Amino acid sequence: MNETMQLSLLRERFCRRERRSVSAVREFTREAVTDWGFGARLDDVLVCVSELATNALLHGVPPGRGYLVRLRLEAGGCALSVEVHDSGGGVPAKRLPDGESGRGLLLVDALADRWGVGERDPGKFVWCAFTKA
Repeated sequence: MNETMQLSLLRERFCRRERRSVSAVREFTREAVTDWGFGARLDDVLVCVSELATNALLHGVPPGRGYLVRLRLEAGGCALSVEVHDSGGGVPAKRLPDGESGRGLLLVDALADRWGVGERDPGKFVWCAFTKA
């Protein structure tokens, strides 16, 4: 069997409300992106997943909850999507930076090919997508 055929097209990781979860998500993402042959976009994907996970951790995860990171390879291996699901309220939006914060979605907007916010009950998910370089 072809080695590519053995790779999963969907990977998920549930993360607890802990700061160290962001670095664990980066490593989880690095492994998937490398396995899927998306190495040319690795840096962009890692920055975006870090920003989305950090936003979920700081603004979207109530005490005692966690967040879900979902990576999906689509379009015959030519597109990668990242989703970060949390159970918090509110709708994330780009905003002007305020001191050390407020740059996360600006970075996602600059690095990803597309991004957006979807509803779930409870909470929301923020997604971004990349095409193969």
